[in-house]
Amino acid sequence: MEQTRGRFALCPRWIVPVVPEGELVENHAVVVEDGRISEIPPLADLDSDWVGIERIDLPGRALIPGLINCHTHSAMTLLRGLADDLPLMVWLGEHIWPAEQRWVGPDYVRDGTELALAEMLTGGTTCFNDNYFFPDVTAACAVRAGMRAVIGLPIINMSTAWADSESACFERGLSVHQDLMSEPLVSTAFAPHAPYTVSDAGFERIATLAEEMDVPVHLHLLEAAGEVENSIEQTGLHPLDRLDRLGLLGPRLLAVHMTQLDDQDMDRDARHGVHVLHCPASNLKLASGLCPVEALDRRGVNIAIGTDGAASNNTLDMFAEMRLAALLAKGVSGDPETIPAPRALSMATIQAARALGLEEAIGSIEPGKQADLAAVDLDWQSTGPVHNVISQLVYATDRRQVTDVWVAGKRLVADRELLALNRDQLKEQARRWQQKLKPS
Repeated sequence: MEQTRGRFALCPRWIVPVVPEGELVENHAVVVEDGRISEIPPLADLDSDWVGIERIDLPGRALIPGLINCHTHSAMTLLRGLADDLPLMVWLGEHIWPAEQRWVGPDYVRDGTELALAEMLTGGTTCFNDNYFFPDVTAACAVRAGMRAVIGLPIINMSTAWADSESACFERGLSVHQDLMSEPLVSTAFAPHAPYTVSDAGFERIATLAEEMDVPVHLHLLEAAGEVENSIEQTGLHPLDRLDRLGLLGPRLLAVHMTQLDDQDMDRDARHGVHVLHCPASNLKLASGLCPVEALDRRGVNIAIGTDGAASNNTLDMFAEMRLAALLAKGVSGDPETIPAPRALSMATIQAARALGLEEAIGSIEPGKQADLAAVDLDWQSTGPVHNVISQLVYATDRRQVTDVWVAGKRLVADRELLALNRDQLKEQARRWQQKLKPS
């Protein structure tokens, strides 16, 4: 099937614009011209006002903004299920890091990323915020697939397959940033691994460069018990105090996990405009802790949802993550009204776009924005009757109900079929890596 681009009209049963939050539009079309949403006219006016326009009917479907996976490690799909049901530091130190030390390289990152892109696209995700080695390879995969991406420039104070020192990370990362400046669907962020793996000098340099380059800083922060105590023991400072002193605590900071927060920490994050990237499934699976989403949301902190990598989730399913985020917030807070379905959907769309600095381009269905869209079939036995479309999307929808996906007006999934990636080739790549990675 041809990858639709140019001038066309999408005609779903429902449109969920996300902005305003909770709004539902029926009996309207979304007109796309040159990759952007130009108008959302009533269906009754389409034939008279847009004579001859290509019409794509989407019966029984809700059209939503493409979902944004705000924190992932794409290439780690190859480690899915390799070391499950273990504590965080055992999982990392005895299984994940040794496997990465042996195998991470351009081929590994390419094959793992392509597998991840296929999974994300067919599940309605049109943009991902990545944090992994060989970001040049990840970016090239995203460009070939036509997917939107924010590519992390990894900074870590140890030798890796990507760079042999923290300074080498900067050198290689800045080169990648320069090479990607002409790519319309790809931008960059600094991706320091964690406070305990980046030096003071490294953080100070990141703060300066992020301001000059106008990019976010994507950081694992306050992920697990003991991180605060270890930081005080090693540096004399709470991680937030240290980041503040080094110039990182502010609206550029995308703080991933954030399970170890007290009231004072949350007040501080709100004052400084820190964005929190919430990964509920990964936090639960590694028993890292529970992010206080309701308390952060009540303080006005911008919260976005991510899946984390498939090695710790074990899927890249944003529908499952939205549902879990909403349910966990209710359970933790004891309030069934907290994080209602429309807010959970916002956390996977417009709030994620806001965290990435892309809210003017994506995250909602509004004229002038890029046509990053997903059509979801709600005419299934598991989502009927449809009393409330947004509630069904968050609490009842399976990612297999995504039928069609567009990024910047280009159709990447049509009738559940990938147009830019070869499923058979991806399966073969996964089988090869299964043999290579098999524990001896």
